[in-house]
Amino acid sequence: MLTAVLEPQPAVAPHPDIAHLAPLLGVWRGSGHGEYPTIEAFDYHEEIHFGHVGRPFLTYRQRTRHAEDGRSLHAETGYLRCAGPDRIELILAHPTGITEICEGSVDVADGGLRLELDSTHIGRTTTAKLVTALGRSIRLSGDTIDYTLRMAAAGQPKQHHLAASLRRAE
Repeated sequence: MLTAVLEPQPAVAPHPDIAHLAPLLGVWRGSGHGEYPTIEAFDYHEEIHFGHVGRPFLTYRQRTRHAEDGRSLHAETGYLRCAGPDRIELILAHPTGITEICEGSVDVADGGLRLELDSTHIGRTTTAKLVTALGRSIRLSGDTIDYTLRMAAAGQPKQHHLAASLRRAE
């Protein structure tokens, strides 16, 4: 019986199609604030990992914890892909039974990045909360990522839900 063992791979350069996204690579940590008409406002701590394997996409993993008691709040995992020099796609799975496909623009200026994304498809299991639309604005400047997330859910129109600021941890 053969057992496969995954050995560490040598470092590879980002694929040329995503080279302009390389400033996102690494671990980011910070704090944010959430609010929505159907819930109590809350503060949270967050960690995001952007990685790559030399293919034309970045890997993405996100986790949040409640700022007061440390309990797990949310997680997302997926991929960030380029659809052209100024177009971007974000494909995510949420453990709440939701999948999210967002598309939008990426602007590279002054050593930073700005991503504007809106959902083109929200998939959901029969037990998932009724989320009908999501939008994300992400700005990278130096060693800081600031983002906002807009959501339409539970019969509410798309509106502000989250805002956070994260610093490079590595």
